[in-house]
Amino acid sequence: MGMEDYTSYQQGIIRRYYANQDKLHFQRLQELCTELYLTEGKKRAQVWKMITNSLKKLGVPQDRIDHLLQKDDPELIARLIKELDSK
Repeated sequence: MGMEDYTSYQQGIIRRYYANQDKLHFQRLQELCTELYLTEGKKRAQVWKMITNSLKKLGVPQDRIDHLLQKDDPELIARLIKELDSK
């Protein structure tokens, strides 16, 4: 199914969605950081998995992601968010 199958209005919406992917992933990372502060147990492991996926999509190096997972500290994610926001 190509773009020609959509109306010009729908094509515009699709283009804007993909043009703003990095902003969407960044916003999701912020939401997950808040969720990480509030969760415990199995749910916390699920949140970390979603954070890992978001970080990969934002282009964070794997060794840094591994370090964050090892420390299991929401404060480090918050600092990373500030760092990414300043770029």
